[in-house]
Amino acid sequence: MRLITYSRAADAAAAIAAVSADPTSDFLAGGTTEVDLLRQNVLTPRRLVDINGLPLTGIDEAPDGGLRIGALARMSEVAASPLVRERYPVVAQALEAGASPQLRNMASMGGNLLQRVRCPYYRDAVSPCNRREPGSGCSAVEGFSRGHAVLGTSEQCIAAHPSDVAVALAALDARVHTLGRRGELAYGIDDFFLTPGHTPHREHPLEHGELITAIELPSAPIGRRSVYLKVRDRASYEFALVSAACALSLVDGTIADVRLALGGVATKPWRAHRAEGVLLGAPAHRDSFAEAARMELSDARTTADNAFKTELAQRVIVRALETLTVNGRTS
Repeated sequence: MRLITYSRAADAAAAIAAVSADPTSDFLAGGTTEVDLLRQNVLTPRRLVDINGLPLTGIDEAPDGGLRIGALARMSEVAASPLVRERYPVVAQALEAGASPQLRNMASMGGNLLQRVRCPYYRDAVSPCNRREPGSGCSAVEGFSRGHAVLGTSEQCIAAHPSDVAVALAALDARVHTLGRRGELAYGIDDFFLTPGHTPHREHPLEHGELITAIELPSAPIGRRSVYLKVRDRASYEFALVSAACALSLVDGTIADVRLALGGVATKPWRAHRAEGVLLGAPAHRDSFAEAARMELSDARTTADNAFKTELAQRVIVRALETLTVNGRTS
């Protein structure tokens, strides 16, 4: 039996100091991923510092018209927020598609961004896995890989990033605010998630003990016309095979601005910059959408199990874009 010490933090400074001083410690928020991995012996911290009492739960309007969401705000609270639903419907839709109601009531926004991959080889605590034990190998490369990534992969890891809301945040250029020994920092959402490269065990640029305090959504009028489309094996709680977060604005039938990010197909929330470049200034037509989708997936690296994701992702992109366009107008 492994003994685990538990304590509650009185304030952010105390929480950061406690975790920073002990490399075997970790923060505990909703625990919807942490507790599972503890039970499976995938994570083996000797100390958990409960941060649920910290005042990091607000959903506040920023002076520029954006929103600042506390890291401990629950997924269900954010999804139900009138401000989120009006200004960033793609975020509310991604949250509601991302978990069961019970999990959404417990899971925190900051914890959702830090959740670990759902690769079965990572989670069985036995198979070689470079994320869990650097240098041990990647069982998925030669193993069963139907749910794995086709973009942003390396020889070291092909696990797909699991978060839904992170895909929506990537499309909206969100920023992640943290507090740690280096003081207050802010990361662009695209920089917050790292591709595996040669260091798949390093998923974020955070130092040990660095605490997420808030997620900032910048003012983005385009966000009011946005959609999250998720394709999965079953309609109930399930992780994405492919998903797309899309926001679009049109002027006289031409795409004036577009934001697009993909989930389920990459090792991080995948901002589709290549597709956006094709779409910007193009007519809002299925042919334009299909060409953009084809270009975005042109560098996909597939296995025999997940090769279907290349075509499926293209179809999802087209469907999401078509959902936002009706008779040359933004829907």
